[in-house]
Amino acid sequence: VQLQASGGGLVQAGGSLMLSCGVSERTNIKYHMAYFRQAPGEGRTFVARLGRSDDMPYYADSVKGRFTISRGNAENTVTLQMNSLKPEDTAIYFCAADASRSGVSAHFYDYWGKGTLVTVSS
Repeated sequence: VQLQASGGGLVQAGGSLMLSCGVSERTNIKYHMAYFRQAPGEGRTFVARLGRSDDMPYYADSVKGRFTISRGNAENTVTLQMNSLKPEDTAIYFCAADASRSGVSAHFYDYWGKGTLVTVSS
């Protein structure tokens, strides 16, 4: 399973960006989908996720109220709308998927997209 990720870039503080991610193969399996991020010199941390059965979003406290994760129009695609961006949001963002497990820890997810860089200038 391959995840194709897009989006990211450079934005000033207070601005917005959108990330997108999707499973490249056509499949009948619906995946749990999530985003993590990794700032320079730090580990990979949870940002947001969507459950495969109820599409209930769940967010890290640091992004709650600013970021929105949602299913895309195509099966097994998600978007992460990031508003009111702060310099501390600067990181490489990774999308992740798993057919059976979901949570806030990276080890729950078997499949990962290539990271996309988000840089927020002050």
